Amino acid sequence: MKAVVCVKQVAVLGDEVEFRDDERDVDPDYLERALNEWDVVAVEEALRITEAGGGDAGATGADEESEVVVVTVGDQEADEALRRCLAMGAHRAIRVTADGVETADPLTVARLLAAVVAREDPGLVLCGVQSSDAVQAATGVMLAGLLGMACVAVVTKVSYEQAAGRATVHRELEGGLIDVVEVETPAVLTIQTGINEPRYATLRAIKQARLKEIEVVEPDSPAPGAYRVRRMFAPEKGAGAEMLADSAATVAARIAEIVRARLS
Repeated sequence: MKAVVCVKQVAVLGDEVEFRDDERDVDPDYLERALNEWDVVAVEEALRITEAGGGDAGATGADEESEVVVVTVGDQEADEALRRCLAMGAHRAIRVTADGVETADPLTVARLLAAVVAREDPGLVLCGVQSSDAVQAATGVMLAGLLGMACVAVVTKVSYEQAAGRATVHRELEGGLIDVVEVETPAVLTIQTGINEPRYATLRAIKQARLKEIEVVEPDSPAPGAYRVRRMFAPEKGAGAEMLADSAATVAARIAEIVRARLS
């Protein structure tokens, strides 16, 4: 079976932060880059499923035709994230390149990913629940909509039955509840941290990943943006804060008064 995992190289803030002159993003000199934490566990889960031969991740006997393909949207710098996935055991890596991808919104990214994922025709598509920089948890579910696939979000356990064309999935709900659902495949699953313990890549695997070719895909046409950032700034600390300590009715009345004043 084939699994496609959509990954992202996220921006990591350092101790000091300054914004670009246009105030639409953080100055890149104050950022570090790393493979998104949620995507690491998604790659690990895909590897476990394929190593089990498309069956339950606890099974054995990998299918010789099993394959894990990692896909990202980004510039050449994003190759580092892909090479980490290759060092973990992914078989192929694809990078979709486009102008302005570093500030692209989730729908734009999903559109860019959709063409590549559809071409690969996988049995499962895995994404991290969210990225640690944008924290929108939207790209995976939007990708499912564009592909016309079923989607299960915030997944904490997967049992995949390739022959039956279905997966039994545990998904996390509010309040610590777990919902168990059965979904027909192909499907998109967004993977939650804690589902597994990602493997460490060996030094040999890291060296081999450096030599592997990364396929670069140019979109046929630029994807239209769904939104744009008008301004990014750090709010003043403590500005506008008001501590409310009284009866529930009094606090609720004061909150309503503040909201009305802001809306007027």
